[in-house]
Formats: sequence, C-alpha cells, structure tokens
Amino acid sequence: MSVNLADQVARAELCFTLRTGDAHMQLDDAVRNFPPAHYNTHPPHTPYSFWQLLEHIRFCQWDILDYVRNPGYQSVPFPEGVWPPPSEVADEARWQATIAAFHADLDAIEALVANPDFDLYRAPAHAWEAAHTPFRCFLVAADHNAYHIGELAILRQVMGLWEQADKGRMG
Repeated sequence: MSVNLADQVARAELCFTLRTGDAHMQLDDAVRNFPPAHYNTHPPHTPYSFWQLLEHIRFCQWDILDYVRNPGYQSVPFPEGVWPPPSEVADEARWQATIAAFHADLDAIEALVANPDFDLYRAPAHAWEAAHTPFRCFLVAADHNAYHIGELAILRQVMGLWEQADKGRMG
C-alpha cells in the first residue's frame, strides 16, 4: 500500500470513527425525542444534569479542536473548566444550540481530517507535546464522545426516558 493510499484510508477511517463509530451510539440517537422536562434532571448519584453532560461533550470536542488549530490556545482548569457550573440550566433553545454546536465542531474536525493538505501526523508548533498530533487528538475526541454519549444513553435508560421507538440500536 502506498503512503498516499494509506493516508487516504487513515483519513476515511478517522472520519468514520468520528461520525459513526460502528459499535458506538451517535449523539443524535442518544438525544432523539429527549423529553424537555428532563433536560435539567440529575440522574441518581450524578452531580450533573442531562444537559450539563451534553454540554460537557460539546465543550470537550470544541476544546480539542481549538487545541489543534489555535496557536493562542488557552487551557481551562480541570475538571471544573470542562463542565458547566452546577447551577446552569438549559431550555429548549439552549439544548438545541448545544447539539448544533456539537455538529458544527464535528464538521470542522472532519473537514480538517478530510483535507489531504492538513498534516494529521505532526503536532502543531504550539502543542504541549510532540505526541499531540491532530490524528491522536481527534481519536481522543472520538473516544471521549463515545464514552459520554453511551453514558447519556444509559442514564436515559436508567431514568426510563426512552420510548420504545427511540431506542434505536439499544433495542
């Protein structure tokens, strides 16, 4: 396999993992027909609401994208900086804005990955470590998204917030 073909395959597989992920539920499936009355519900034994979890997913994906492309990137304190304040709530507009922003940032990541002129394999000059290549960072984003989208779906199941038709691959 030539380097060019290998690069094309790697880019296609990374885009597929970011968008679909085979064994992972997609965000739109996890939030389909989510009951608005529960956007701000805290599932049992969790310090965050469904919307706060959704906003955490969105923010972390954006943060990784910002780290990769912004020479002036500034990190936020961890963990408090990557979660909304505990008192922050969402209405329908904010819930939808979080979902739309997640998709816009995912589209931006995919555009970079699909661009053969974008170097996926060398860390940007401003990166903290040489190992922080865009390829690795975007794999981290895919992994983080999959983890928390699955968490959102399971917490939704625990709370009895699925209609049978909405469960998709959860059955």
